[in-house]
Amino acid sequence: MNYISNVVSLHPYFSPHPGKLEVVKNLMPLFVARTQTEASNLFYEFTLHGDQVFCREGYVGADGALAHLANVGDLLEQLLQNASLNRLEIHGPQAELEKLQAAFDGMNPIWFYSFVSVKR
Repeated sequence: MNYISNVVSLHPYFSPHPGKLEVVKNLMPLFVARTQTEASNLFYEFTLHGDQVFCREGYVGADGALAHLANVGDLLEQLLQNASLNRLEIHGPQAELEKLQAAFDGMNPIWFYSFVSVKR
């Protein structure tokens, strides 16, 4: 396995508004289709637990995460009209996370700075 030292991962948790789960589910393939075009995306998937929606996503550096946010911004607006963002975790090296603070500040993220990791 190759080690990429500046990986940033985003972990948003959403709750669809009452009666909006199908609308939210229909947005997921649109997010995936757009994200597939991003060179800095490492992984991207939606998972469901009942009516809770989780998106597991990773990028090469803050620049990759910012490019993704720009790429799916209109879809994110649609999602947030139909669901609440319950929690947003952002994980990665401190220097990379500092580059993201302004872009994600209004979403009240929980910042997790890398401490120790396997390197191969």
